[in-house]
Amino acid sequence: MKAFTYERVQTPADAAGSALQHPGAKFIAGGTNLLDLMKLEIEQPSHLIDVNGLALDTIEPDGNGGLRIGALVRNTDLAADLRIRRDYAVLSRALLAGASGQLRNQATTAGNLLQRTRCPYFYDTNQPCNKRQPGSGCAALKGFSRQHAVVGASAACIATHPSDMAVAMQLLDAVVETVNPDGMVRHIPLAGFYRAPGDTPHLETVLNAGELITAVTLPPPLQGTHIYRKVRDRASYAFALVSVAAIVQPDGTGRVALGGVAHKPWRLAEADAQMAHGAGDVYARLFAGAQPTPENAFKLILAKRTLASVLTEARA
Repeated sequence: MKAFTYERVQTPADAAGSALQHPGAKFIAGGTNLLDLMKLEIEQPSHLIDVNGLALDTIEPDGNGGLRIGALVRNTDLAADLRIRRDYAVLSRALLAGASGQLRNQATTAGNLLQRTRCPYFYDTNQPCNKRQPGSGCAALKGFSRQHAVVGASAACIATHPSDMAVAMQLLDAVVETVNPDGMVRHIPLAGFYRAPGDTPHLETVLNAGELITAVTLPPPLQGTHIYRKVRDRASYAFALVSVAAIVQPDGTGRVALGGVAHKPWRLAEADAQMAHGAGDVYARLFAGAQPTPENAFKLILAKRTLASVLTEARA
């Protein structure tokens, strides 16, 4: 691990200002992803800004019928909150499907959203990776690509976003609240939070230098059947091959988002519009233009069958 300096901050504005003053700085809370990457010298921050002392660890009404979730709320606490379990059940179920109990105890709301979109070649510093070293190439394109993206990827990167929580939050139309170094607050719909890989896959979000996530807000609860189904190689501590988050109304309408298939949680308005017509029409919209590799083409079949199973269960 490379040497770095460290400080604790008292306010979100202090944190954002310090990040701007220290090029290459990183915020640290639970550290469940960052510390691993630092040990491998993939992330090499010159300065760590500890935000654990900030008052960002509560879940409160947002004044508009929804909830405001502090950036430092731990995944375990968010999944266990009675309001989340009652009104946003898909989010609670997604959280409990992620990682392990130990990691959920440490991982934060903001950290979960900001974990790196990655694949085994990202971790292997002997292999080219455009996310790790822009312009070096993508070893996954001609390598082992079973876990990789089948839609929304580019010739520069085919990694998938690993978060379960983000898939549910995308389904719920969550909004990310941030503060800039100048104290300005910004509200970013999660639908526009993640960048497409394009030619710059190392740029994963629309956050600016020094910008700190302070909260995530959820709109008023959506009625209907909430389901989160995660298909993976083992029962725990594994990323999704395919995951499906869905909210289905009694009349068959609703919305759906998928994980494990793209660089971000995958949801399309035109797919939601087909919910009442059946899983086949929804699938066709979600995966129009899909470009799987020979090794992960099975994900298309898996996604179609999982989607059909989830919608059948919801309507039953």
